[in-house]
Amino acid sequence: MMTPAREEAWEWLCQYNESESLRKHALTVEGVMRHFAALAGEDPEEWGIVGLLHDLDYERWPDQHCQKVQELLREKGADEALIRAVASHGYGMCSDIQPQSRLEKTLFTIDELSGLITAAALMRPSRSVIDLEVKSVKKKFKDKRFAAGVDRDVIIQGAQRLGMELDDVIAETIQGMREVAEAISLEMHQ
Repeated sequence: MMTPAREEAWEWLCQYNESESLRKHALTVEGVMRHFAALAGEDPEEWGIVGLLHDLDYERWPDQHCQKVQELLREKGADEALIRAVASHGYGMCSDIQPQSRLEKTLFTIDELSGLITAAALMRPSRSVIDLEVKSVKKKFKDKRFAAGVDRDVIIQGAQRLGMELDDVIAETIQGMREVAEAISLEMHQ
């Protein structure tokens, strides 16, 4: 059993996901997971791979999301801890694997949140996360019509699981996204 190298994980992602938006989402979550790993004194590489692969099955098997991915990763010889972490992000929605480790709780929380932050950034004149502030995200968070597909309850529950204030989770998620802004096309635009 093993954890794939970054290049191999990217190849796996591209094998099952042709959508540019899904690939960018995977890169976003990878970047945020690396940022949170560094904050927690954990391995950014391991956390990043989990973030990169978390939606491996989503494009082709949306109705089996978080189930099919376990099968796909086992076929590739992936580590059981990686498989569990990836599948746990859908807890209560499409998975019965409850997030337990710091890594799993982080992925559970920031997956939905990064989608909201991406949508908020794209509404700005700069179309960027570089100048995005927590208060702007909080305003969008409260507007249930904005990015209506984002489950706010998951984000709130996730912040509680992490033992963090929502504002701090938002701030750190924005920071993680800034670190990969160019790769996810959310750098400053004039």
